[in-house]
Amino acid sequence: MDPRAQNTLGGSTSPYLRQHAENPVHWQQWGLEATEWARERDVPILLSIGYSACHWCHVMAHESFEDEAVASLMNEHFVCVKVDREERPDLDAVYMNATVAMTGQGGWPMTCFLTPGGAPFYCGTYYPAEPRGGMPSFTQLLSAIADTWRDRRGDVDDAAASVVAELRRGAGGIPEGDVRVDAALLDAAAGAVLRDEDADRGGFGGAPKFPPSALMEGLLRTYERSGDDDVLGVVARTASAMARGGLYDQLGGGFARYSVDAAWVVPHFEKMLYDNAQLLRAYAHLGRRTGSDLAARVTEETVEFLLRDLRTDNGSFASALDADTEGVEGLTYVWTPEQLVEVLGTEDGEWAARVFAVTADGTFEAGTSVLQLPRDPDDWDRWRRIRDTLLARRATRPQPGRDDKVVTAWNGLTITALAEAGAGLGRPEWVAAAADCARAVLGLHVVDGRLRRASLGTSVGESAGVLEDYACLATGLLALYQATGDSEWLTHAQALLDRALIHFADDERPGSWFDTADDAESLVTRPRDPVDGATPSGASCLVEALLTAAAVADGEASGRYATAAAESLDRVALLLERAPRSAGHWLAVAEASVRGPIQVAVATDGDSILLREARRLAPGGAVVVGGEPDSSPLLADRPLVGGASAAYVCRGFVCDRPVSTVEDLDAALSR
Repeated sequence: MDPRAQNTLGGSTSPYLRQHAENPVHWQQWGLEATEWARERDVPILLSIGYSACHWCHVMAHESFEDEAVASLMNEHFVCVKVDREERPDLDAVYMNATVAMTGQGGWPMTCFLTPGGAPFYCGTYYPAEPRGGMPSFTQLLSAIADTWRDRRGDVDDAAASVVAELRRGAGGIPEGDVRVDAALLDAAAGAVLRDEDADRGGFGGAPKFPPSALMEGLLRTYERSGDDDVLGVVARTASAMARGGLYDQLGGGFARYSVDAAWVVPHFEKMLYDNAQLLRAYAHLGRRTGSDLAARVTEETVEFLLRDLRTDNGSFASALDADTEGVEGLTYVWTPEQLVEVLGTEDGEWAARVFAVTADGTFEAGTSVLQLPRDPDDWDRWRRIRDTLLARRATRPQPGRDDKVVTAWNGLTITALAEAGAGLGRPEWVAAAADCARAVLGLHVVDGRLRRASLGTSVGESAGVLEDYACLATGLLALYQATGDSEWLTHAQALLDRALIHFADDERPGSWFDTADDAESLVTRPRDPVDGATPSGASCLVEALLTAAAVADGEASGRYATAAAESLDRVALLLERAPRSAGHWLAVAEASVRGPIQVAVATDGDSILLREARRLAPGGAVVVGGEPDSSPLLADRPLVGGASAAYVCRGFVCDRPVSTVEDLDAALSR
């Protein structure tokens, strides 16, 4: 037997791949070894892409990949390659585009059949063990693909060539247009988004319904510029509906990935780091802008969730909690009225059932209910006591698995959220947590000056960082620089941005960016997707970092960053005009750009109320730096006034007179 005919996933740094290490399938990791083996055997590659918290990935694994007969068929006719989409977003992007092109839809698990050269010729998602709903069984599909490969190779080659040509046509990025980013464009974009609101239930669209995380932040910034209460109303209704529904964990804090219904009642129970980081940023912003008690509570509880359930031993953050517990969705989280009474006693149990909308019929499966909070309780002290008691009891139940993989980009989003929330709300311990995370990621993920995508424990993976990794981490480091005044963070951020400008820019299309570096592994096409999705695009995150860095960097670097940001915004204006709901983070970045971005430099000789209030009052996207006069580029030639702290407010290259009182600062920021 060929010594390569074995499962090789046991040494992976991906928990998802390790979950499949005991499968009888001879799974290989993606790489030259697998493609060369496919060429030698003259068989297709069966590429399976998923992630640790994916429910249907687990279902297909149990039904098919753990089955000896199915595995034998896979091993005989294919070189089988398993990929963690979170560790290799470049592969996921290329083959998801192929899947959507072939089937009109995508999802995970993704199942693609490739030539040994990596060209896809047949793609799909989940396939059942038995024929169902018009879908063939997985074994029927395997046999059909094997027969086609053997008997109709010409058809396979033609299909592969056609798909690759289509992928390359679609990889050109956003075309140039005559639209420019200005206040009128952003008002029109926000107006188009508002027309799509589900006004009755909050959010946008129907089931399944995903939290519009980046879009909330963008709309908040639009409100701060325009003062349009309709825009704020959309954000407030969406924030309230999500936080009061089952999407939000009413006991432990944190949000699930999406709701299976349109009313936010029943979640798909996986909890992703990237969702909670973005939502933390938005709720903290909403809380300090409006004084909303609900937003403040959700902010606090979401931080508690991150620090309690996702923080790793070195201070960085794990990727996710699984959707399933012991193979059952919701097992950890759902309750019946009888269970509440058993834990709390009759009086408190019946009160809790009313408060949390737990009914005899149930809102989930088998008469169980997902906890909601449709309205504020009449006794918050009682609610907190009951919540703590239920959370403690819940901790004795079986718990969902945790994907301990540390992803650079998602940790960057978390650093940004913790640093901004901590600085804006006066919580220095949150800023300290962000700094701990930054030190951990920089210490492990920077190898020979370049970023790696992910790590597990003390081992960093081989996968190279992609654009979003450089961009999100740089943004987080710049947020830390503003929150602490420590120039170490600015130095690290600029090093990342300088690398990104060299390796990810499209030299033929100024303002356009590839998602993989110029020296990364060559795939059938070089991925580039400027559209914001569940996470912001790498390009929009990069431009956010460039805008901020241009305001705080010195000399020539500031000009380079500003030029690159301006070219990118010119190009993305077309996306904001035509598809604003798919450009939520671009909206946030564009709002910052249109306002200057606003820069607040607070000259101070010590702890300053003026600096603390500047961080609280400044709109989203503003750059706030404090310290002794001349201690940083933004504080150059900006002295104390009358021996007291002074705030210098600028928009672009135009600055107001310095102010020394909180009232005058508030007025200056409100203009």
